[in-house]
Amino acid sequence: MSIVLTGGGTGGHLAIVASVKEHLKEELIYVGSISGQDRDWFEDDSSFSAKYFLDTQSVIDKGKIGKVLMLSKIFKEAFKIKKILKKHNAKVVFSVGGFSAAPAAFASIMARIPLVIHEQNAYIGNLNKLLKPFAKEVISPYNNGTIQIDAPIKQFFFDTYRVRDELKTILISGGSQGSVSLNNLALKLAPYFAEKGIKIYHQAGVKNEHFVREEYKKLGINAEVFGFTKELPQIINRADFAIARAGSSTLWELTANGLPALFIPYPYAANDHQYYNAKYLVDKGLGFLLRDSEIEENRVIDIIKKADLKKISQGLKAQISPNGAKKIAEILESF
Repeated sequence: MSIVLTGGGTGGHLAIVASVKEHLKEELIYVGSISGQDRDWFEDDSSFSAKYFLDTQSVIDKGKIGKVLMLSKIFKEAFKIKKILKKHNAKVVFSVGGFSAAPAAFASIMARIPLVIHEQNAYIGNLNKLLKPFAKEVISPYNNGTIQIDAPIKQFFFDTYRVRDELKTILISGGSQGSVSLNNLALKLAPYFAEKGIKIYHQAGVKNEHFVREEYKKLGINAEVFGFTKELPQIINRADFAIARAGSSTLWELTANGLPALFIPYPYAANDHQYYNAKYLVDKGLGFLLRDSEIEENRVIDIIKKADLKKISQGLKAQISPNGAKKIAEILESF
Protein backbone atom coordinates (compact mmCIF):
# COMPACT_ATOMS: atom_id res chain seq x y z
CA MET A 1 0.00 0.00 0.00
CA SER A 2 1.24 3.50 -0.76
CA ILE A 3 0.30 7.14 -0.39
CA VAL A 4 0.72 9.28 -3.50
CA LEU A 5 1.58 12.94 -3.02
CA THR A 6 1.15 15.21 -6.01
CA GLY A 7 1.24 18.85 -6.96
CA GLY A 8 3.66 21.70 -7.08
CA GLY A 9 5.19 23.92 -9.69
CA THR A 10 5.92 26.54 -7.05
CA GLY A 11 7.66 26.32 -3.70
CA GLY A 12 4.44 27.15 -1.86
CA HIS A 13 2.79 23.93 -2.99
CA LEU A 14 5.93 21.84 -2.61
CA ALA A 15 6.52 23.03 0.96
CA ILE A 16 3.22 21.38 1.94
CA VAL A 17 4.36 18.05 0.51
CA ALA A 18 7.68 18.41 2.35
CA SER A 19 5.96 19.11 5.67
CA VAL A 20 3.31 16.39 5.50
CA LYS A 21 5.60 13.59 4.31
CA GLU A 22 7.69 13.94 7.48
CA HIS A 23 4.74 12.45 9.44
CA LEU A 24 3.84 9.62 7.05
CA LYS A 25 4.97 6.05 7.71
CA GLU A 26 3.57 4.36 4.58
CA GLU A 27 5.39 3.90 1.28
CA LEU A 28 5.43 7.29 -0.47
CA ILE A 29 5.17 8.06 -4.20
CA TYR A 30 5.58 11.53 -5.70
CA VAL A 31 4.04 12.69 -8.96
CA GLY A 32 5.04 16.12 -10.27
CA SER A 33 6.18 17.95 -13.37
CA ILE A 34 9.46 18.59 -15.17
CA SER A 35 8.39 22.25 -15.25
CA GLY A 36 8.51 24.43 -12.16
CA GLN A 37 10.56 23.55 -9.07
CA ASP A 38 9.40 19.94 -8.49
CA ARG A 39 12.67 18.25 -9.39
CA ASP A 40 14.73 20.78 -7.43
CA TRP A 41 12.80 19.79 -4.31
CA PHE A 42 12.31 16.04 -4.64
CA GLU A 43 14.39 14.45 -7.41
CA ASP A 44 17.05 13.33 -4.90
CA ASP A 45 14.67 12.81 -1.97
CA SER A 46 15.14 9.27 -0.69
CA SER A 47 11.94 9.32 1.39
CA PHE A 48 9.99 8.58 -1.82
CA SER A 49 10.23 5.02 -3.11
CA ALA A 50 9.32 6.26 -6.61
CA LYS A 51 9.06 9.66 -8.32
CA TYR A 52 7.44 10.59 -11.61
CA PHE A 53 8.01 13.96 -13.30
CA LEU A 54 5.64 14.61 -16.18
CA ASP A 55 5.86 16.96 -19.16
CA THR A 56 2.95 19.17 -18.06
CA GLN A 57 2.63 22.92 -17.65
CA SER A 58 0.12 25.46 -16.38
CA VAL A 59 -2.77 26.39 -18.68
CA ILE A 60 -2.82 29.93 -17.23
CA ASP A 61 -1.61 32.69 -19.58
CA LYS A 62 -1.91 30.43 -22.62
CA GLY A 63 -4.11 31.14 -25.60
CA LYS A 64 -7.12 29.02 -26.49
CA ILE A 65 -5.11 26.63 -28.65
CA GLY A 66 -2.37 26.39 -26.01
CA LYS A 67 -4.91 25.59 -23.29
CA VAL A 68 -6.57 22.88 -25.42
CA LEU A 69 -3.19 21.29 -26.21
CA MET A 70 -2.05 21.34 -22.58
CA LEU A 71 -5.37 19.98 -21.28
CA SER A 72 -5.18 17.12 -23.77
CA LYS A 73 -1.63 16.38 -22.58
CA ILE A 74 -2.77 16.43 -18.94
CA PHE A 75 -5.51 13.87 -19.64
CA LYS A 76 -3.08 11.74 -21.66
CA GLU A 77 -0.68 11.73 -18.69
CA ALA A 78 -3.60 10.96 -16.34
CA PHE A 79 -4.17 7.61 -18.08
CA LYS A 80 -0.47 6.77 -17.59
CA ILE A 81 -0.65 7.71 -13.90
CA LYS A 82 -3.79 5.60 -13.46
CA LYS A 83 -1.66 2.54 -14.27
CA ILE A 84 1.08 3.76 -11.92
CA LEU A 85 -1.44 4.13 -9.07
CA LYS A 86 -2.50 0.52 -9.57
CA LYS A 87 1.13 -0.62 -9.80
CA HIS A 88 1.98 0.94 -6.44
CA ASN A 89 -1.32 -0.14 -4.86
CA ALA A 90 -2.13 3.46 -3.93
CA LYS A 91 -4.68 3.80 -1.13
CA VAL A 92 -5.05 7.59 -1.34
CA VAL A 93 -3.85 10.50 -3.47
CA PHE A 94 -2.99 13.74 -1.70
CA SER A 95 -3.09 16.77 -3.99
CA VAL A 96 -1.62 20.11 -2.90
CA GLY A 97 -2.71 21.93 -6.06
CA GLY A 98 -0.74 23.66 -8.77
CA PHE A 99 -0.50 22.47 -12.36
CA SER A 100 1.68 19.51 -11.33
CA ALA A 101 -1.29 18.02 -9.47
CA ALA A 102 -3.72 17.68 -12.36
CA PRO A 103 -2.74 14.32 -13.95
CA ALA A 104 -2.56 12.33 -10.69
CA ALA A 105 -5.69 13.98 -9.31
CA PHE A 106 -7.70 13.08 -12.43
CA ALA A 107 -6.13 9.61 -12.42
CA SER A 108 -7.30 8.99 -8.84
CA ILE A 109 -10.87 9.80 -9.83
CA MET A 110 -10.70 7.49 -12.86
CA ALA A 111 -9.18 4.70 -10.73
CA ARG A 112 -11.69 5.31 -7.90
CA ILE A 113 -8.87 5.87 -5.44
CA PRO A 114 -9.72 8.36 -2.66
CA LEU A 115 -8.58 11.91 -3.41
CA VAL A 116 -7.73 14.33 -0.61
CA ILE A 117 -7.14 17.96 -1.57
CA HIS A 118 -5.22 20.62 0.29
CA GLU A 119 -6.27 24.18 -0.59
CA GLN A 120 -3.54 26.42 0.77
CA ASN A 121 -5.07 29.76 -0.23
CA ALA A 122 -7.95 31.84 1.11
CA TYR A 123 -9.46 31.87 -2.38
CA ILE A 124 -9.85 28.32 -3.70
CA GLY A 125 -7.86 27.61 -6.87
CA ASN A 126 -9.41 26.71 -10.22
CA LEU A 127 -8.18 23.10 -10.22
CA ASN A 128 -9.31 22.48 -6.66
CA LYS A 129 -12.66 24.10 -7.37
CA LEU A 130 -13.11 21.65 -10.26
CA LEU A 131 -11.99 18.63 -8.20
CA LYS A 132 -13.74 19.48 -4.94
CA PRO A 133 -17.00 17.56 -5.68
CA PHE A 134 -14.96 14.39 -6.34
CA ALA A 135 -12.68 14.62 -3.30
CA LYS A 136 -13.17 12.65 -0.09
CA GLU A 137 -11.85 15.60 1.92
CA VAL A 138 -10.78 19.19 1.23
CA ILE A 139 -8.37 20.54 3.82
CA SER A 140 -7.51 24.21 4.24
CA PRO A 141 -6.17 26.59 6.91
CA TYR A 142 -8.99 28.92 5.87
CA ASN A 143 -12.72 28.33 6.13
CA ASN A 144 -13.10 27.19 2.52
CA GLY A 145 -12.75 23.42 2.82
CA THR A 146 -14.60 20.53 4.43
CA ILE A 147 -11.95 20.39 7.18
CA GLN A 148 -10.13 23.42 8.60
CA ILE A 149 -6.62 22.49 9.79
CA ASP A 150 -3.70 24.76 10.52
CA ALA A 151 -1.26 25.16 7.63
CA PRO A 152 1.34 22.37 7.54
CA ILE A 153 4.45 24.35 8.40
CA LYS A 154 7.79 22.80 9.33
CA GLN A 155 8.36 22.45 13.07
CA PHE A 156 11.45 24.68 12.88
CA PHE A 157 9.31 27.81 12.58
CA PHE A 158 7.45 26.98 15.78
CA ASP A 159 10.52 25.84 17.68
CA THR A 160 12.37 29.09 16.91
CA TYR A 161 9.40 31.43 17.41
CA ARG A 162 10.46 34.67 19.08
CA VAL A 163 8.83 37.98 19.92
CA ARG A 164 10.20 40.88 17.89
CA ASP A 165 10.39 44.17 19.75
CA GLU A 166 13.17 46.07 17.98
CA LEU A 167 13.97 46.49 14.28
CA LYS A 168 17.56 45.40 13.75
CA THR A 169 17.18 43.19 10.66
CA ILE A 170 14.78 43.17 7.72
CA LEU A 171 13.96 40.56 5.09
CA ILE A 172 12.78 41.57 1.62
CA SER A 173 11.60 38.52 -0.31
CA GLY A 174 10.03 38.08 -3.71
CA GLY A 175 10.53 34.32 -3.51
CA SER A 176 13.05 32.20 -5.39
CA GLN A 177 11.68 33.52 -8.70
CA GLY A 178 12.18 37.08 -7.49
CA SER A 179 10.14 40.21 -7.94
CA VAL A 180 11.34 43.21 -9.94
CA SER A 181 9.04 45.60 -8.07
CA LEU A 182 10.20 44.37 -4.64
CA ASN A 183 13.82 44.46 -5.78
CA ASN A 184 13.44 48.08 -6.90
CA LEU A 185 11.70 48.97 -3.64
CA ALA A 186 14.46 47.36 -1.59
CA LEU A 187 17.17 49.30 -3.39
CA LYS A 188 15.30 52.57 -2.83
CA LEU A 189 14.87 51.76 0.87
CA ALA A 190 18.46 50.54 1.34
CA PRO A 191 19.95 53.97 2.25
CA TYR A 192 17.29 54.42 4.96
CA PHE A 193 18.01 50.97 6.39
CA ALA A 194 21.75 51.59 6.28
CA GLU A 195 21.34 54.93 8.06
CA LYS A 196 19.34 53.23 10.83
CA GLY A 197 21.84 50.38 11.15
CA ILE A 198 19.30 47.81 9.97
CA LYS A 199 20.83 44.68 8.41
CA ILE A 200 19.28 43.71 5.07
CA TYR A 201 18.49 40.17 3.92
CA HIS A 202 17.25 40.27 0.34
CA GLN A 203 15.89 37.33 -1.66
CA ALA A 204 16.20 38.84 -5.13
CA GLY A 205 15.41 35.74 -7.16
CA VAL A 206 17.80 33.47 -9.02
CA LYS A 207 17.69 35.48 -12.27
CA ASN A 208 18.15 38.87 -10.57
CA GLU A 209 20.63 37.95 -7.84
CA HIS A 210 23.77 39.22 -9.61
CA PHE A 211 22.20 42.50 -10.75
CA VAL A 212 20.80 43.31 -7.31
CA ARG A 213 24.06 42.46 -5.57
CA GLU A 214 25.93 44.83 -7.90
CA GLU A 215 23.41 47.61 -7.22
CA TYR A 216 24.01 47.32 -3.48
CA LYS A 217 27.76 47.56 -4.14
CA LYS A 218 27.20 50.79 -6.10
CA LEU A 219 25.29 52.14 -3.10
CA GLY A 220 28.11 51.11 -0.80
CA ILE A 221 25.70 49.04 1.29
CA ASN A 222 26.54 45.59 2.62
CA ALA A 223 23.35 43.55 2.13
CA GLU A 224 23.05 39.77 2.18
CA VAL A 225 21.61 39.01 -1.26
CA PHE A 226 20.57 35.55 -2.45
CA GLY A 227 18.36 33.90 -5.05
CA PHE A 228 17.39 30.48 -3.77
CA THR A 229 18.64 29.15 -0.43
CA LYS A 230 17.77 26.24 1.83
CA GLU A 231 18.73 28.50 4.74
CA LEU A 232 15.63 30.70 4.32
CA PRO A 233 13.99 29.43 7.57
CA GLN A 234 17.06 30.52 9.52
CA ILE A 235 17.05 33.90 7.78
CA ILE A 236 13.36 34.37 8.58
CA ASN A 237 14.18 33.71 12.22
CA ARG A 238 16.94 36.34 12.22
CA ALA A 239 14.66 39.01 10.72
CA ASP A 240 12.60 41.45 12.80
CA PHE A 241 10.33 42.59 9.94
CA ALA A 242 9.60 41.34 6.42
CA ILE A 243 8.45 42.83 3.14
CA ALA A 244 7.17 39.90 1.13
CA ARG A 245 4.69 38.45 -1.32
CA ALA A 246 1.71 36.67 0.23
CA GLY A 247 1.89 33.10 -0.99
CA SER A 248 0.26 30.88 1.61
CA SER A 249 3.39 29.03 2.73
CA THR A 250 5.33 32.28 3.12
CA LEU A 251 2.49 33.89 5.06
CA TRP A 252 2.11 30.98 7.50
CA GLU A 253 5.86 30.50 7.97
CA LEU A 254 6.20 34.14 8.99
CA THR A 255 3.15 33.74 11.24
CA ALA A 256 4.47 30.62 12.96
CA ASN A 257 7.80 32.34 13.63
CA GLY A 258 6.17 35.56 14.88
CA LEU A 259 7.63 37.77 12.13
CA PRO A 260 5.58 40.93 11.39
CA ALA A 261 5.29 41.74 7.70
CA LEU A 262 4.19 44.16 5.05
CA PHE A 263 2.58 42.00 2.37
CA ILE A 264 2.70 43.13 -1.25
CA PRO A 265 0.73 40.43 -3.14
CA TYR A 266 1.83 39.24 -6.55
CA PRO A 267 -0.58 41.18 -8.80
CA TYR A 268 -1.00 38.40 -11.37
CA ALA A 269 -1.71 35.53 -8.95
CA ALA A 270 -4.70 33.43 -10.04
CA ASN A 271 -7.94 34.87 -8.68
CA ASP A 272 -5.85 37.45 -6.79
CA HIS A 273 -5.46 34.80 -4.07
CA GLN A 274 -2.37 36.39 -2.49
CA TYR A 275 -4.36 39.52 -1.69
CA TYR A 276 -6.98 37.45 0.17
CA ASN A 277 -4.26 35.48 1.98
CA ALA A 278 -2.74 38.69 3.32
CA LYS A 279 -6.12 40.25 4.08
CA TYR A 280 -6.85 37.36 6.46
CA LEU A 281 -4.08 38.58 8.82
CA VAL A 282 -4.39 42.29 8.08
CA ASP A 283 -8.08 42.28 9.04
CA LYS A 284 -6.97 41.01 12.47
CA GLY A 285 -4.48 43.86 12.82
CA LEU A 286 -1.58 41.43 12.43
CA GLY A 287 0.11 42.74 9.31
CA PHE A 288 0.17 45.38 6.62
CA LEU A 289 -0.95 45.27 3.01
CA LEU A 290 -0.13 47.28 -0.10
CA ARG A 291 -0.95 46.57 -3.71
CA ASP A 292 1.97 46.43 -6.15
CA SER A 293 0.64 49.63 -7.73
CA GLU A 294 0.68 51.36 -4.32
CA ILE A 295 4.39 50.83 -3.65
CA GLU A 296 5.97 54.11 -2.67
CA GLU A 297 9.17 54.51 -0.69
CA ASN A 298 7.96 56.98 1.95
CA ARG A 299 4.70 55.11 2.44
CA VAL A 300 6.60 51.92 3.25
CA ILE A 301 8.94 53.74 5.63
CA ASP A 302 5.93 55.22 7.43
CA ILE A 303 4.43 51.72 7.87
CA ILE A 304 7.70 50.39 9.27
CA LYS A 305 8.06 53.33 11.69
CA LYS A 306 4.54 52.93 13.07
CA ALA A 307 4.53 49.11 13.30
CA ASP A 308 4.11 47.81 16.83
CA LEU A 309 6.42 44.84 16.36
CA LYS A 310 5.92 43.35 19.80
CA LYS A 311 2.12 43.45 19.69
CA ILE A 312 1.95 41.95 16.19
CA SER A 313 4.59 39.32 16.92
CA GLN A 314 2.76 38.17 20.05
CA GLY A 315 -0.59 38.17 18.25
CA LEU A 316 0.68 36.01 15.39
CA LYS A 317 1.43 33.10 17.72
CA ALA A 318 -2.29 32.47 18.36
CA GLN A 319 -3.07 32.18 14.64
CA ILE A 320 -1.44 28.80 14.00
CA SER A 321 -0.59 25.64 15.94
CA PRO A 322 2.28 23.26 15.13
CA ASN A 323 0.12 20.20 14.49
CA GLY A 324 -1.19 20.90 10.98
CA ALA A 325 1.11 18.55 9.08
CA LYS A 326 0.63 15.75 11.62
CA LYS A 327 -3.18 16.04 11.50
CA ILE A 328 -3.16 15.91 7.69
CA ALA A 329 -0.89 12.84 7.79
CA GLU A 330 -3.32 11.13 10.18
CA ILE A 331 -6.20 11.76 7.76
CA LEU A 332 -4.22 10.28 4.86
CA GLU A 333 -3.20 7.20 6.82
CA SER A 334 -6.81 6.62 7.92
CA PHE A 335 -7.80 5.47 4.42
